[in-house]
Amino acid sequence: MSQSPLILVLCTGNSCRSHLAEGILRQALGEGYQVASAGSKPAGYVHPLAIKAMAEIGLDISAHHSKHLDDFLNQPVETVITVCGKADQVCPMFPGQMNRHHFPFDDPAHATGTEEEQLAVFRRVRDEIRAVFEAYAAGRRDARSAGDGTAFGGDTRL
Repeated sequence: MSQSPLILVLCTGNSCRSHLAEGILRQALGEGYQVASAGSKPAGYVHPLAIKAMAEIGLDISAHHSKHLDDFLNQPVETVITVCGKADQVCPMFPGQMNRHHFPFDDPAHATGTEEEQLAVFRRVRDEIRAVFEAYAAGRRDARSAGDGTAFGGDTRL
């Protein structure tokens, strides 16, 4: 049996957006896919408000940790999805990579104000990521059930 396709979600710091996307995509795709996230300059932690925003929708990312994209250079990455412009610019090609997508989102780590005001930004970005990544997952599942596992193939940029 062949190994499940690895979908790698990249951003710069790997502390917010990529973890939100990883958690949402992993749930939306279900079995048969591997989903991971990494950054070009990992922050070394997952933002506590990202964890809190995800818990509000029933997803636990508290065990996630910040990783460098180089950790995946020797793995067969089937799809790379960048969620910020800086990651898109520095993203290398990975062995076996067939697809690349760029879905940019605001960085909630830069939110200011009270914790509640910052959390509101995390919620907005989470919901935007959820809409895009659930649609992406639906396309992947539809293509797989139709016998074409390459939905959203090629280079897709929003």
